[in-house]
This record gives sequence, C-alpha cells and structure tokens, in this order.
Amino acid sequence: MKKIKTLIVDDEKLAREVVSRYLSGYDEFEIAGECSNGFEAIKLINEIKPDLIFLDVQMPKITGFEMLELIDEPPAIVFTTAFDQYAIKAFEVNAIDYLLKPFSEERFKDALDKAKLSIGNKSDLRDKLNKLKETDREKGERLERVVVKHNNNILIISVDEINYIEAQDDYVMLHTARGNFLKQKTMKWFEKNLDPENFIRLHRSYITRLDAVKQLELFEKESYRAILKDGAKIPVSKSGYQKLKEIMNG
Repeated sequence: MKKIKTLIVDDEKLAREVVSRYLSGYDEFEIAGECSNGFEAIKLINEIKPDLIFLDVQMPKITGFEMLELIDEPPAIVFTTAFDQYAIKAFEVNAIDYLLKPFSEERFKDALDKAKLSIGNKSDLRDKLNKLKETDREKGERLERVVVKHNNNILIISVDEINYIEAQDDYVMLHTARGNFLKQKTMKWFEKNLDPENFIRLHRSYITRLDAVKQLELFEKESYRAILKDGAKIPVSKSGYQKLKEIMNG
C-alpha cells in the first residue's frame, strides 16, 4: 500500500517533534520532510509533492496562509497553531482540520482520519486550496504586503510599492517601481482587501494607487483615462471617473 507522504511545517522545533512522534504510530503515513519556515516548505513541496501538510499559521518570514498562496499542486492541509482566532478562517476555507496547540494524540488521530478521507480527491483539494487563496484575510484586516513567485524566487512586496494592478485572466499583474509581478488572485479580492483610502478601482481591469495618479485626461468623447506619475495610462470607466473626480475635488 502506498504511504501518505507527509510534510511538517512549523517554526518551533518542539511542535515539529510532537507531530512527528504522533505520526510515528501510523504505518500508512510517511514523514517526507520537516521545514521551519515557508520558504523552505515551498521549495520542498515542489520537490517531493506531499499528500498532506501539517502547517503552522504564524511563522516568521511568510505566514502559513501566504505560503499556501504560492502552491500549485493541492495537498491536504491540517492547520496547527496556538492562536485560536485563526480557527474560523481555517474552517471557512474548508481545511481538512484545525489543531489548536497543545493537542492530544486522540485529537491528532481525528485529523488523520479526516485527511485519509480527502487525500486522493485532487479536484476537491484544488477547490479547497483555491478557496483558501481567496479568503485568507481576517474581516476588516487591510492588506499590507503581497507574496509572489518570480524567477524561482519568493518576493515580498509592500502595498506601498504598488502603482496599479491590472487584470490578467486568472491572475493580476502588480505594477511596481522594481518590476511587474504576476499573482494568482482576483481583482475582486484586491479591491476588498486594499485600503480604499489609498486605492481605487478605476476600471473593471484596473486598480490604481491614488497618490500615483497625476491627472485625468479626456481620451475620446465622454471617455477618460488616468495618467500616472510613472507615465502609465489607465482607462477609466464612468463609475471610476465619478469616484476619482469626487476624491480629487474633495
């Protein structure tokens, strides 16, 4: 019988040891690796393609949720954390299970049983991962940074660096002074999570940083576009024009 390839991701050595010790009692699971941060985990996930990940939410460098945004192949996810405020978020995105530290071996077994039922259903896991990527913010929590993959590197981009965001099919393009970066998120997600005092959706395909706008100009009859300080020209919809005009005149 093929063993379930399992990865443990947690910045605390003791926490990794607990999961490892509990897993050692189950022959159907194979510990394929351990990682202390999200950067290590993404690299190892691409190499070994685990079936199951025990993932801490709060880690240095990048969080567990930010790490999952960069995963393409959907593994089963069991969250492990000491912060119970993440529980509702985890279940909202249909994680396999959620373990609040410290957890008992009996509770751990429940998580394994749920994982075994889900592993193998790739389409279901992919749906869960996509939902997670779209619902990884606490209500009212404003986006402060974006984590992207670029030329095999992981970059952290502050929202202060973003001049504008452009829709690109299933992705968006983040336009910044240090380059342009693709991110697998929706325009709707960015519009919901960016601070509306700093960003405005000028068009269905464009979100612009307000202080990046230099001027509005008439493009065609009753059609406008925004000229940005970096020289970019952004089409402006009728609703976007009204919103921007109110702000600029206010």
